Amino acid sequence: MRVGVVTFPGSLDDVDAQRAATIAGHDVVPLWHGDATLSGVDAVILPGGFSYGDYLRCGAISRFSPVMGPLVDAATDGMPVLGICNGFQVLCESHLLPGALVRNDHQRFVCRDQRLEIRNAATPWTASYEPGQQVVVPLKNGEGSYVADTATLDALENEGRVVATYVGPNPNGSLRAIAGITNTAGNVVGLMPHPEHAVEDLCGPGTDGLGFFTSLTALAAAL
Repeated sequence: MRVGVVTFPGSLDDVDAQRAATIAGHDVVPLWHGDATLSGVDAVILPGGFSYGDYLRCGAISRFSPVMGPLVDAATDGMPVLGICNGFQVLCESHLLPGALVRNDHQRFVCRDQRLEIRNAATPWTASYEPGQQVVVPLKNGEGSYVADTATLDALENEGRVVATYVGPNPNGSLRAIAGITNTAGNVVGLMPHPEHAVEDLCGPGTDGLGFFTSLTALAAAL
């Protein structure tokens, strides 16, 4: 598939996301935040980082970047979109996903390898996993605590829209240990940990994160 990776001012992990998608066998198309086009891609990744320096709120300014207009339209029409860390924050600010990401409950930046449980393996980004499978990928955030009202949290759990949860001590105070969610249609996924940093044995905790990118391969084969 042609996978676009958006670069915002302050993005840190755009090149890592590009490499992960390339390793997974996709054609990567760099997308610039200031261009109001998706250049004909089949899927989009919003990478981690500190877009616009995280001023106002994380992702609050990026939500108004020109590229987000066609991205919101494409996501609404079913295009697979993955937001990682800061990308997750942008998706929430854009109202493509419910809830918000706020400062960690311990008020400190956390950076460590984190065990996750895959709860939903039916999205275009998680189809390479099995429900209940545990994976280890890096986690690095200062405002990674997922919050939402009780009704939203209940709906996410009851509808199977919690994509992944933290295993072990909660690293940032996310309600119900939520590490990632999807929209109602299942094509938009937000994930706070960083699977793009766990795609090669050479560095990181291993290759557990690669499935988030190879999952698109099955989707491409079905098209």
